[in-house]
Amino acid sequence: MADAHDFLRTTDLAPLVETHGELTVEPADDFFQRFVTSIVSQQVSTASARAIEERLFDAVEVTPEGVLAADESVLRDAGLSGQKVRYVRNVAEAFREHGYSQTYFAEMDDDAVVAELTEITGVGQWTAEMQLMFSLGRADVFPVGDLGIRKGMRELYGDISRDEMVDRSAAWAPYRSYASRYLWRLTDD
Repeated sequence: MADAHDFLRTTDLAPLVETHGELTVEPADDFFQRFVTSIVSQQVSTASARAIEERLFDAVEVTPEGVLAADESVLRDAGLSGQKVRYVRNVAEAFREHGYSQTYFAEMDDDAVVAELTEITGVGQWTAEMQLMFSLGRADVFPVGDLGIRKGMRELYGDISRDEMVDRSAAWAPYRSYASRYLWRLTDD
């Protein structure tokens, strides 16, 4: 979306846009698989999450039916903790029960999506916000609960509080998802 990048070039993120090019925010090809990836990524390093995700996707068909049919030992052998096995199965059950899809959430605002998704045991604010950004392609999400976001904000602005981070992010609205992608890239550098 050229408008997002043109807009961010008028903000203090302009050097990051210049350095990293036009990063995208688009709906996932497979909503359920992307959701599982977020569960796998909860509270582990990026490298650990990638390794577990690879083993999991090799071990089972990552669909609601495939996850629910898989033996728990297969999910555990892929690297999921007992708690994450429950969380992934809770998400699979919610998809099966409610028919979750990008279309299902298309007419809902971000707060309503977060409220519905956080009703699933194992899905907190961070995981729901990752779905807004990476499953649904929403343009204006600022996941201040994310460690990488906070690191990026501190890299730019010094030691500021989460509330100050949210206040500063207002300058990037309505493209805070794009801004978030640049903050993550800043911490990757």
